[in-house]
Amino acid sequence: MSAMSDLDIVKQEVFAFLDDLRLSGETNMYGAAPYIVEVFGVNKAEARVLLSAWMQTFSERHAA
Repeated sequence: MSAMSDLDIVKQEVFAFLDDLRLSGETNMYGAAPYIVEVFGVNKAEARVLLSAWMQTFSERHAA
């Protein structure tokens, strides 16, 4: 079994943050990139990539 990379750990943290943000209703998730920038200190492009990955995998991770 290989150790998780730092990128995977950050991705998991961002995904958990986005799940919480979604549940809070504070913002439409299409506008969540600035929250990622602020909380995680990534640039806008990186935030958009993370948000896109979260959106693409949301239904897989939250299947009933």
